[in-house]
Amino acid sequence: MPKFTYVAMDKGGQETKGTLDVADQKEAIGRVKEMGLYPLKISELAAEKPEKKTKTATVTARPAAKKKGGGMNINLKIPFLGGGVKSKVLCTFTRQLATLVDAGLPLLRGMRVLEKQERNVNLREIIVKLSLAVEGGSTFSEGLAQHPKVFNKLYVNMVKAGELGGVLEIVLNRLALFMEKAQKIKGKVIAAMFYPVAVIVVAVAIVGVLMVFVIPKFKEVFAGLLDGASMPGFTLFVLAISDAIKNNILVTMGIVVVCVIAFMMFIKTKFGRHAFDKFKLKMPVLGPVFSKLAIARFTRTLGTLVSSGVPILQALQIVRETSGNVIIANSINGVYDSVKQGETITAPLESSGVFPPMVISMVDVGEQTGALPEMLLKIADNYDEEVDNAVAAMTSLLEPIMIIVLGLIVGSIVIAMFLPLVKLIEGVGDPGGGGGD
Repeated sequence: MPKFTYVAMDKGGQETKGTLDVADQKEAIGRVKEMGLYPLKISELAAEKPEKKTKTATVTARPAAKKKGGGMNINLKIPFLGGGVKSKVLCTFTRQLATLVDAGLPLLRGMRVLEKQERNVNLREIIVKLSLAVEGGSTFSEGLAQHPKVFNKLYVNMVKAGELGGVLEIVLNRLALFMEKAQKIKGKVIAAMFYPVAVIVVAVAIVGVLMVFVIPKFKEVFAGLLDGASMPGFTLFVLAISDAIKNNILVTMGIVVVCVIAFMMFIKTKFGRHAFDKFKLKMPVLGPVFSKLAIARFTRTLGTLVSSGVPILQALQIVRETSGNVIIANSINGVYDSVKQGETITAPLESSGVFPPMVISMVDVGEQTGALPEMLLKIADNYDEEVDNAVAAMTSLLEPIMIIVLGLIVGSIVIAMFLPLVKLIEGVGDPGGGGGD
């Protein structure tokens, strides 16, 4: 009888290894689950080591792998393709696959269908490799794990939980819904930011044209009209800025580029990332949007993972890695340590100072009633609506602010150019007034 090695996790999050004498991989998975463990990896111990190396060295040894069991290709590392896959494209793929599997189509056949119609070259080649992996005896989640730059840990672990529980079609639907809602919120934020960014770009372009091309012409005109007389101080100030930009345009652009590069390098450091993420949550106008987005992402991700059968400790690890904010990740570390010691989620959430009282109260009720996943998803839905409201409020507030700032800049330039004309008119009027006396 074949032997299978397994790596599993118990309810306390401790990793366990062992060996089983069973007929196939499916029976091995069932035996591990009967022991109250969560299987992480199941692989067959081949009788001949050279043969095992030959089979794991390439994906093309599909027929033998299918007969011998699915563990042969689990540890195969497939190099990732050069290009990436956009989240919108991946979201569409997940929804289509969920629909096909839910309709009763076998997983392998469903991927073959999507492979033919997929227009994104990178994703199509990945689907081909996934199909080969599944056809060769590996599970779908094992195939996904070979492409970590496209399918993150959240995606892989949800699919793995669906496979182990025999509810892959349900998990794929949940995953598709999760990605669609995340994409919807992202689209709303991008759409809301488009107008302010467009106004800023246009404003910078207008001011640049005025400073480089228009104002120097005025300087030449004023030099001839005033005939050596001094110009008003404010006009001289604007002309000095214009000269500095025009005569040092390459230096100015270089300074801007260096500042951007320095900022990017700063936020990649541990201190810089922590400071920038904290600033994002506390900054005026945009801060409430970032804060609500982070809370919605945390609650929806954790709720989706737990409701799909992923153990709470493993789910917290995934949420921590996909939070996108160091401050939130540090808060999740406290939650993880608390749960690992058998305590509740509520206390570390409250002590973090990041989550508002309403979220903490709802999580507390969810824990006490045993409906934590449902409560987390309700919080996420509520905060999705709050993100919509916050984005609308931010947009309505930014529009008048930008109009006022742009009006002040352009108005100041116009006034600076009119002041010498006013002085010239006053100089022309004074002799006439003196002659009348």
